[in-house]
Amino acid sequence: MNFGVDQVKAAVIAIDFHRGHMDLSVATMPVKTQAQADRVLGHASKLFAWCREQGWPIIHMVTTYRDVPEIRSNPFWRTRADDPHATRKNVERHNLKGSPGCTVMPQVMGANDWVVDTKKRYDCFVGTDLDFTLKAHGINTLIITGVNTNSCVLSTVAAACSKDYAVIVPSDCVDTMDDPALHDAALLCIRTALGFVMTSAEVMALEALKTS
Repeated sequence: MNFGVDQVKAAVIAIDFHRGHMDLSVATMPVKTQAQADRVLGHASKLFAWCREQGWPIIHMVTTYRDVPEIRSNPFWRTRADDPHATRKNVERHNLKGSPGCTVMPQVMGANDWVVDTKKRYDCFVGTDLDFTLKAHGINTLIITGVNTNSCVLSTVAAACSKDYAVIVPSDCVDTMDDPALHDAALLCIRTALGFVMTSAEVMALEALKTS
């Protein structure tokens, strides 16, 4: 399969697979059910293991705030904190530094994985050294996974496309705490204009991604 690069050199971007979304016992902005979390983490765990065998780095992007002003500096987020019906109503308590939510879920964390814990906005490139890290290691293709499909994943995919990375989104390794229709809509936007969408099984079957 042609991804538009001469030779694929890939990395996995794992967006917010942390307890703040995925462990309903402590999550401040949880996905709807633990079964949903376990399902996407299960698919991601298998994909990540395969990617490690190919020598691709796994980069965990973890939202972490020093304090509430870092959160409230976003105008829209301030309105969510004031709306008791919003899925992001707990935004001002979400993943403050030192809280349990800032821990990557163990199902997807490998001993040699990389962690970038300075993510503070939907777009993983904003305010982090992600782009520097990727370019320093010659990465040209991103396998983007995580939550939420319709916010952080979509924003990061759009940014990656604009930075001229080839983008692959495994559809069963992304999900949302919002309406499932928004997950589907985000994937439609991605496959139409931003990158390639396929299942994790299809990713692992791609000859272009195999290094041995």
